[in-house]
Amino acid sequence: MTTKAYGRVSTDQQDLTRQLLKFQELGIEEEHIYMDKASGKNFDRPEYQVMKESIKEGDLLYLDALDRLGRDYDGILSEWKEITRKMNADIVILENKELFDSRKFKAMGDMGKLMEDQFLSLLSYVAEQERKRMLQRQKEGIAIAKAAGKYKGKPRKYTEKNASLIHAVELYQQGDKTVKEIVAITKVSRSSFYEYLKENDIKRNA
Repeated sequence: MTTKAYGRVSTDQQDLTRQLLKFQELGIEEEHIYMDKASGKNFDRPEYQVMKESIKEGDLLYLDALDRLGRDYDGILSEWKEITRKMNADIVILENKELFDSRKFKAMGDMGKLMEDQFLSLLSYVAEQERKRMLQRQKEGIAIAKAAGKYKGKPRKYTEKNASLIHAVELYQQGDKTVKEIVAITKVSRSSFYEYLKENDIKRNA
């Protein structure tokens, strides 16, 4: 059995260090750590494909979070099942390792498969719907800013990075988290966050 790890961020501006440190703390050898700076909208990523081709029966794959695997509902389910059932390897999600450890589901037999399918379907669906809501809120925010005469320039093309920025702004406006906490949660860079606030003239709610 070989223990592997896969990490991903969506853009070149984002940092993989946090994920890398987690994998190193687990004692995973560098040659078995695969990292991409690419969108999660599909699975045509260089390091992901190399990692997948290297998987053998009995291998164990660590991911920091489920959305590092991908961002597409159907794709997440398909890739998870292919790796754990067709390739007979295992996956552990560090963010939810007490729940998302395919070895535990396998030990439960058919009932475990049913539970695994339900949990995966729920979390994948929630993640996809949240991205759609972020996009809608972004559009609504732009419309409000335009109406108030505060919108400058053309709206940015929607990307996963912008969705994360929208989430960061929402946390910021709630007023109960520091910027340090917000960037850690949303995985956006501090500079991008401040640039977005300035560009859209966003103030923290009192």
